[in-house]
Amino acid sequence: MTVLVRDLRPDVPADAEGFARVRRLALPYILFTPESVRHTAAHMQRDARFRPLVAEEDGEVTGTAQVHLVPDSREPGQACLNIYVRPDRTGRGAGRLLVEAAEEYLASLGATRLFAWALDEPANRAFAERRGYRPGRSAHFLRLDLANGPLPPLMEVPAGVELRTAAEFADDPRPLFELDAETLLDEPGDVEYELADYDAWVEQTWNHPLLDRELTVAACVDGRPVAFSVAYTDGGTRYSTAMTGTARGHRGRGLAKLAKVHALHRARAAGLTEAFTGNDTGNDAMIAINEWLGYEICATEVRYVRDVG
Repeated sequence: MTVLVRDLRPDVPADAEGFARVRRLALPYILFTPESVRHTAAHMQRDARFRPLVAEEDGEVTGTAQVHLVPDSREPGQACLNIYVRPDRTGRGAGRLLVEAAEEYLASLGATRLFAWALDEPANRAFAERRGYRPGRSAHFLRLDLANGPLPPLMEVPAGVELRTAAEFADDPRPLFELDAETLLDEPGDVEYELADYDAWVEQTWNHPLLDRELTVAACVDGRPVAFSVAYTDGGTRYSTAMTGTARGHRGRGLAKLAKVHALHRARAAGLTEAFTGNDTGNDAMIAINEWLGYEICATEVRYVRDVG
C-alpha cells in the first residue's frame, strides 16, 4: 500500500472530515471539527504561510500536519509543525513523509527554529529524537467528567464584580480582545507572542466555529472584562477551555476561578458531558484550580525543538 503526502483541500468534505477524524483519534483531548479545519485553513494570518498537509493511503486520510511560521513572534524564523497519524496506521511511513515535506517547506521560507508537540509516549519521543529534535517543556491535558463528576458549588460573585457571557459583547468584542492580548503575554511558552491586530483576532478567534459565546464567561469590573474563561464546544457533548486568564491589575482575587466554575456549571446545564483543559506542567497555580474543579490529568505532551539552517 502506497502512502502519499499532499496539500489539504479544505473545501473538499472528505479532506476536512478526514483531517478532523485523524486529529480526534490521535489527540482526543483537543476539539477538532471539519468546520474548524476549514476555518483555520481560510483565516490563518497570511504571514504564517500556513500549509496543512495530509498523508493518504488508498484514498483515505491517515495522517495530518499543520505547518506554519509564527507571525506574531518577536524573533523571526520561528516555525511550527505538528504531525499526527491515526493510531491504527502508524509505522507505515506517513509520519516520516509528513515531517520531511513540512521541514522542506519551512526551510524554503527561511525558518531557523522548528517547534513540534509530541505525546509523552516512548514511540513518539523516539520518533522526534531520531530526527534531531530535542525535548523542552511539557504540558498536561486534563479531563473532567461533566455528566457524573462532582463540581464545586457556584462561588459568590464579589461586590463590584459582574459576570457576563461573551455573547453580551457581540456588538463590540474589543474589550475581550484587549484582555486576551494582555493575558497572552503571560502564557508559558517557547515563543514570545504579541497580539496586536484586532481585525485578525476577530477573523480568527472571535469568529472561530468552536467558540461558544454563551458558555464563555467574563468577570467584569466597571463594565470591562478583567478575567475570563473561554469555552469551545464541538456541536456534540464535548467542551474545552481554550483560555483562562486575568488582567495583571486584578490578580489574586480568585476571578479566573470564579469565571471558570460558572462556565462549567453553564456547560453542564447545556447538556455537555465531557470537559478538557490543558496546563503547562510548571503552572502549579492553574493546575491546583483545575484539580479543585475536579479535572484529572489524562495525558502529557512534550515540546520539541530543532535548530536548522
